[in-house]
Amino acid sequence: MKLHSDKLDIQSITGYGEGWIAVNGQRHTHSLVLTPKAALLPWPCARFELLEASHFDLLVEQSTEPPELVVFGSGARLRFAPPALLRGLMARRIGVETMDTAAACRTYNILAGEGRRVVAALLLET
Repeated sequence: MKLHSDKLDIQSITGYGEGWIAVNGQRHTHSLVLTPKAALLPWPCARFELLEASHFDLLVEQSTEPPELVVFGSGARLRFAPPALLRGLMARRIGVETMDTAAACRTYNILAGEGRRVVAALLLET
């Protein structure tokens, strides 16, 4: 699917498909961490089964300001991370919304466009 967005001064997802996500027109084929104003970073997890608490803690450490919400794209289908992996986010009172990666891409764009402090953790499984 190709998305068309307004010209905003933020990082936005401009397209996605099976095994890829385009951010500001640049195509990526690995898991990503994306915030509206900070650098796009690889997310060092290639499979849902390999997720660890440190993967979610990294989302806060790499943000320039604490997010109010993490949008977790769990891959091609909806899968919820075990609550123990999210304890660090919950302790910091950061909300987590889980959805498949395609839905997470759309949701991130809406929230980022509204000026929300959102972090997208988008799993692209290899």
